Amino acid sequence: MTYEHWIKEHSLKHKKIVQKLHYLNDDDLIEYFDFDNMVKHEKEFCLLYKDNKKCHDIENLNCYLCACPHFRLSKEKSTCSINSIFGGQFKSNDGFVHQDCSSCIIPHSKQYIKKHFTRNWEYIMKDVKENK
Repeated sequence: MTYEHWIKEHSLKHKKIVQKLHYLNDDDLIEYFDFDNMVKHEKEFCLLYKDNKKCHDIENLNCYLCACPHFRLSKEKSTCSINSIFGGQFKSNDGFVHQDCSSCIIPHSKQYIKKHFTRNWEYIMKDVKENK
């Protein structure tokens, strides 16, 4: 699955949950996306949920911004637009340079999510795709 395909699919999952929970205020909606709650109630949201596994080893992981708005994608590479000190890169066998965000926790804190919050995940992620 390509990054672009994943983003489209994930956007639909995110939208479905947000629509289902339209009655919650913003703080409660963000709280709903807490990893422990999502594992119990939204197993189809993430492939890792079936194994109760986190993508980042942090205590209060929030999954509202499952992908990072600082991730950038082009034909030949993916990068971090803020050059997070927690990130890195690796090259796959096909020569594509991948951004490794596995040690970065920036988008998974409630404080960061509240600062950038909108119920439209696609809007938050609008800059992921670089101009070609």
